[in-house]
Amino acid sequence: MPMNAIRRRAMRLLATCASLALPIGVVAAQSAPAPASAPAPSSRVTFDRHSFRVDGNRVYLWSGEFHPYRLPSPALWRDIFEKMKAGGFNTVSIYFSWGYHSAAPGRYDFTGIRDMDRLLDAARDAGLYVIARPGPYINAEVDSGGFPLWLSTRPVRNRSTDPAYLALADEWLGRIDRIIARHQIDGGHGTVIAYQVENEFYDGSDAGRAYMAHLEEKARADGITVPLVGNHNGTFVSGVGAVQVSGWDHYPQGFDCSSPNRWKPAPDMADEHGVDQPIFAAEYQGGAFDPWGGPGYAKCAELINDRFADVFYKSNVAAGATAQNFYMVYGGTSWGWQAIPQNYTSYDYGAAITEARRFDPKYHAMKRIGYMLAALPPLLAADAAKPARLDDPAAIDIARTDPASGTQFHLIRHGDSTAQAITATHLALETRDGRYPVVPQQPGTALTLDGRSAKLLVAGADLGAARLVYSTSEVMTQATIGGRDVVVLHGARGTAGETVLRFGRPPVARTLAGSVEARWENGRDLRLNYNHQGLARVLVTGGARPLLLLLADDQATEHLWRQETAAGPVLLLGSDLLRKAELTRGTLALHGDAGADPAIEIFAASATAVTWNGKRLATTPTPSDGLAATLPTPQPVVLPALDHWTRRAEAPEIQPGFADGTWRAANLTASASITKPGSLPVLFADDYGFHTGNTWYRGHFRSNGAADAPTGLRLKVQSGGDGGAYTAWLNGHLLGSVSGNEVASFGFPADALRRGDNVVSVLTVNMGHEEDYNSKGENRTARGIVAAVPIGAPADAIAWRIQGRRGGEGATDPVRGPYNEGGLYGEREGWHLERGGGAAWKPATLPAVDAAAGVTWYRTEVALDLPRDADHSLGLVITDPPGRHYRATLFVNGWQFGNYVSDLGPQHSFPIPNGVLDPNGRNTIAIAVWKLDGSAGGLGDVSLTRYRDR
Repeated sequence: MPMNAIRRRAMRLLATCASLALPIGVVAAQSAPAPASAPAPSSRVTFDRHSFRVDGNRVYLWSGEFHPYRLPSPALWRDIFEKMKAGGFNTVSIYFSWGYHSAAPGRYDFTGIRDMDRLLDAARDAGLYVIARPGPYINAEVDSGGFPLWLSTRPVRNRSTDPAYLALADEWLGRIDRIIARHQIDGGHGTVIAYQVENEFYDGSDAGRAYMAHLEEKARADGITVPLVGNHNGTFVSGVGAVQVSGWDHYPQGFDCSSPNRWKPAPDMADEHGVDQPIFAAEYQGGAFDPWGGPGYAKCAELINDRFADVFYKSNVAAGATAQNFYMVYGGTSWGWQAIPQNYTSYDYGAAITEARRFDPKYHAMKRIGYMLAALPPLLAADAAKPARLDDPAAIDIARTDPASGTQFHLIRHGDSTAQAITATHLALETRDGRYPVVPQQPGTALTLDGRSAKLLVAGADLGAARLVYSTSEVMTQATIGGRDVVVLHGARGTAGETVLRFGRPPVARTLAGSVEARWENGRDLRLNYNHQGLARVLVTGGARPLLLLLADDQATEHLWRQETAAGPVLLLGSDLLRKAELTRGTLALHGDAGADPAIEIFAASATAVTWNGKRLATTPTPSDGLAATLPTPQPVVLPALDHWTRRAEAPEIQPGFADGTWRAANLTASASITKPGSLPVLFADDYGFHTGNTWYRGHFRSNGAADAPTGLRLKVQSGGDGGAYTAWLNGHLLGSVSGNEVASFGFPADALRRGDNVVSVLTVNMGHEEDYNSKGENRTARGIVAAVPIGAPADAIAWRIQGRRGGEGATDPVRGPYNEGGLYGEREGWHLERGGGAAWKPATLPAVDAAAGVTWYRTEVALDLPRDADHSLGLVITDPPGRHYRATLFVNGWQFGNYVSDLGPQHSFPIPNGVLDPNGRNTIAIAVWKLDGSAGGLGDVSLTRYRDR
């Protein structure tokens, strides 16, 4: 297909939003303002030792990490942001990858999937603050740590005051900063609330401080006015190069997910802040990355699970942290060749929102905490306080008190944060309302810590017009709706709860649902006892305003949603997701995703009519003074089988007669790489402009029976990580394959040699460049052949030519960018793009029965027409019979969305986002299979799957 047609089709797919309930529009970018000249400008965003403030109002930054380069479907950025906002987050932290936007020196692309104006507009429209993190170095388990591919051949000292490096970094920052600047909250057009300088940079020497100072001055010169923050673990709290708010990174469980039941202790963040700075967890563990051959992301999700969130994230709150960013909240996909050598394609991370955009149980745990933090403003100014007395030595209380209101917060958990034992304890509280021994009023009412759990309890708080003395249930949210207060309390299913409310005269407590025992005590207190089971409801009247208590178990809160409108808050019970709510002239417009249970109940002031995704709902009043409605039932989804496969053999490069005259002659004698060549000429792929995927080498030598003709070849190839491989042939005869990065010697069989020209063909793969975490130029570690030493012949006996991605450095797909393709023959010929490859494709069936080593392509087309009233997420699954040894690269509509190693794993399932996949149109699936040996086999079964919540 002509390139223009390919571009038009790819852009049409990216623009599709058929998978979502509503169309997603594009907001035009605004022109950039002139850079500010003041080095320390005023900002709407300020801070003190307690918290950040916006326009003087304290705000708890409950943030999740998101990387746009791992979701190349702009229509879905809004989907993730809406899910974050609905899940209690008010902030998103975003890395901006220099390499993703710069395919060649001096060239920058901020269009299409790289449109960062659109990204930041989407965050604003979803109601999220933004922490912008432009690097220049980001790490992030992405190729070169976010440095551009072309930087792998520049002999500069990264992350330093090297003038050559700073000139390049400043150019990048000048481009991205102007976008960030116009989306700052200070300009009134966006919600960027903070700007991170560099990333995990710990060099506190004079040179390191000068580097940081340079970046800070650059940001200010580029018009950045919001606070400059860092994640440097205290290195730049003060002195030259100090950021305004210093943050800390914490990954307490590390990155080995193989033993998910084994925990390490929770860190204490209480002292992790600078003078007059809030405690800021710039990166706190929200999952873990998984290596090639690892246990898989399901195990990482099991390690960093909802109980981990319950114990560790609440412990941070109790320590005084008022800004927490969780890395990751949505991991996404390291599509193309963006992954570092150690990691495979998926970057699911075991995060709260899965790679397939579904919910992990941790999402609901984090939602409960996020809602609570927004509901309890006194927490933001609370100080460490005297703990309550507990009668179980295994349990501890980490307490805080707001000096202005007297509101108390008590984190009750095991003293050993790794403990799994079940324990029950009682506590004695001393509050402004009096002394309250929280003791059993009936059997089973003690505080129960069920293994790894924690309770963040509130005492002495005003919830609307109601006075909460204390509760052994946790507060989830509170709202004043239609002249009454609605308070949601929750606890683990089956555990007892006790809530005491203060009134000036005896109130009337009426149980509307569930079983709740109410008693009036001491002429001032209403005591409620209950078990957390489903959703109980109690209406209390006789105070300043009616009070509706919703007493939920944790499972019931999973389908409880809150959104804000101009007319006040809206609470929804039911549905899988409430994305947005708007109240206009009495009509409440709800947008969301229906679930298996169509019943919902709505609490909203002044709503006389309700719509769901634009369709009018019939409503009836409920005993709780809400509105009941029934949502449309989602239509069933039946996925077609993937059949009608065709195949085409490739790798003509292994044949001696292949014309390689247009390939790059390998004639370099020096390299910018930090790897020392093991032979000359230099054969490093990067030095010849080939930075991604597969690279071919063809070495020519003559053999006329002379004694100095090579009898073999010793090869050292660096692919990076454990997922690499290479295969060598002599005149089309297989010499052998190597998995990993091992040195191998190949003898030349006499019957494979020819008189005259002989050709050694070597197929290699670059599994990604190293990150430069320690600023040692590790992104310049060589890829490809490091040493090619002829056996029995002079070092120059073989003349080499090299070929990788078509066009080499700077030649890039105008839509997909520089990471999408490698140098396989089929890629260079466009076989992965629509109908590329012509009529030479022959019918095939899977699983394949190929016997020869080499490269074979498989392709099929599938037409989809999924229901347009639901959010679908599909992917490809490869199922292999045992004993197969091959690698596969997966393309969907020209997008490379999977690298697969059959006998290494662990990834067998590859989510494909809508916009890459067309859920209501024709899709082309092309798979390049590199078979490493002559054993029977090849590509296994390939099928479509629809993902659900984890």
